[in-house]
Amino acid sequence: MKAAVILPAAGLGTRMGRSVPERAGTSRKQFMLLDGAPILLHTIRKFLSCDSVSEIVLALRKDDLAWVEGLLKEERPARPVRMVEGGDTRQQSVENALAAIGAGVELVAVHDAVRPFIEPSTIERVIREAAESGAAIVGIVPVDTVKQVDKGTVVGKTLDRAKLWTVQTPQTFRVELIRQAYAKLAETKAVVTDDAAALELIGEPVRLVEWGPLNLKVTVAEDLTTAATLLRI
Repeated sequence: MKAAVILPAAGLGTRMGRSVPERAGTSRKQFMLLDGAPILLHTIRKFLSCDSVSEIVLALRKDDLAWVEGLLKEERPARPVRMVEGGDTRQQSVENALAAIGAGVELVAVHDAVRPFIEPSTIERVIREAAESGAAIVGIVPVDTVKQVDKGTVVGKTLDRAKLWTVQTPQTFRVELIRQAYAKLAETKAVVTDDAAALELIGEPVRLVEWGPLNLKVTVAEDLTTAATLLRI
């Protein structure tokens, strides 16, 4: 069973704090250069290398559509890579992309556009798990002790690390489940920070696929240095 991939890439990159030469006047981290290519392109390449991926849908800001179209023409991807206009939030961007996926698609994988180090083998694992169980996401068990705070920086209690995971992407779902979940979001006006939380709203179980800490999300300027180092490993 193959999956369509949604890459929400309409974020403003407010935490990056620097501009992108190719996209003058912006600080959009998805367009920062990594080994001579935008981070977004590195991420796209990882998914294009997977046999289980049938197509990719990019959710972009309106003023980035033409520029990314030029990138794709130079890249000449072997599978369809299409673009839709994204929203002001990640949630809105995923919703717009869901409406644009091709007919007959059975699975949808949503991945952060600025996680370019996801391994193809992990992509394949999470797609297989979602095909069997309906919903699967990538995550890791925290190695640090986790504290819950009650007021500011005052510790309330220590959480049981054995019951905690930090969640990453890709997050993969059967199409009918993620569409049902997004319909619930629209009905309740709920806001979620990841797509698995939308599945939780409709009571659907989500399986976890363990992955390591190198699935870096490029968020702040310092992450670019880490990303450059990872490329050399």
